Amino acid sequence: MKKLWYLALAAILGLLAAGSAFAEEKVVTVAHDCTWPPMEFVNEKQELVGYSFDYMDAVAKEAGFKVEHKNVQWDGIFAGLANGQYDVIASSVTVTPERKRQFDFSEPYYEVLQAVALPIDSTATSLDQLKGKTFGAQIGTTGKFALDKHPDVIAKSYDEVGLAFEDLINGRIDGVVCDDPVATQFALLNKDYAKKIKIGFIIPAEQVEEYAFAVNKGNQELVDLLNKGIRAVKEKGIDAQLKAKWFKSAQD
Repeated sequence: MKKLWYLALAAILGLLAAGSAFAEEKVVTVAHDCTWPPMEFVNEKQELVGYSFDYMDAVAKEAGFKVEHKNVQWDGIFAGLANGQYDVIASSVTVTPERKRQFDFSEPYYEVLQAVALPIDSTATSLDQLKGKTFGAQIGTTGKFALDKHPDVIAKSYDEVGLAFEDLINGRIDGVVCDDPVATQFALLNKDYAKKIKIGFIIPAEQVEEYAFAVNKGNQELVDLLNKGIRAVKEKGIDAQLKAKWFKSAQD
């Protein structure tokens, strides 16, 4: 009888310990602007999906925390982080000096360039050949920042990059500037667009842009946790698997 009592007590203590460990597992709220395929977008089933979602889930699994994903409009996404509405932005955020003054960042997890989508019959190879033309870009993105450095072209801001591509298809603007995987998604892989537009060229940059996860200043504990996960994802080749899943070529 005494032995059974000890066994029962041990089982109860084990359950309590497991419950305590589960309760203490950190939950990190992550914001995405789901208008940026294939990085983060809403699929036909109205599910939030994309490379950034899978990458963050993999980081969380490797680092030992849980994730709560949120769909947030880009225009207010940084203000929401500053106000504590979520813990992390994982929304194809390029690290820039201006952003680093306001927020802390994880280690980089993806590299991009700024691509220019043009009508299929365009022969232009630089913005210098397109003076006076109108180009669309999503507001507050590095695509818009790149256009602002070329005063000879007209920059038009959009709340969503998809709206810019719609205007390009319908002849209301002359081109779209955005991150190259997004440009590829719209210009080469979108069946409705592939016969009408192409990626004309890449805007020269002093250095390749790097995506990283943004957090509020001073939250080193969270930065360390994210970096732990990022390193494990890279070391185990999980990032390569996710790239193969999400970044299809025009021939696939």
